[in-house]
Amino acid sequence: MTVGYKQLIEEARAEIENLPAADALTVHGDAETVFVDIRDVRELEREGMIPDAFSAPRGMLEFWFDPESPYHKDIFSSGKRLVFYCASGWRSALATQTAQKMGLKNVCHIDGGFTAWKEAGGEVAERKRK
Repeated sequence: MTVGYKQLIEEARAEIENLPAADALTVHGDAETVFVDIRDVRELEREGMIPDAFSAPRGMLEFWFDPESPYHKDIFSSGKRLVFYCASGWRSALATQTAQKMGLKNVCHIDGGFTAWKEAGGEVAERKRK
């Protein structure tokens, strides 16, 4: 292995905005901010999620970001601030870096992820089933 996951995460963190959980709490509920939960649906069902977060599994992000993709989701071309998060901030750091590389603006991730959100006193909601 020439580049391990730790190096990939550190490189991503150096290129993106790492939003402290306390700051994420202050922007939650802002009409121009969308929290994007990239965890697997099993994690959402087991642990809950940030209220009103948009669920976007990590494996689909590139396809959902690109307006030319048949899988594109309008939320990603809305111009709103996108705050990505996962369990610990590793996947969301990589997702945020990818979003930036693909041309999305005003993106960041919660440093420390959903774990840091809960430790900072953030509210947790049950996953809404479709």
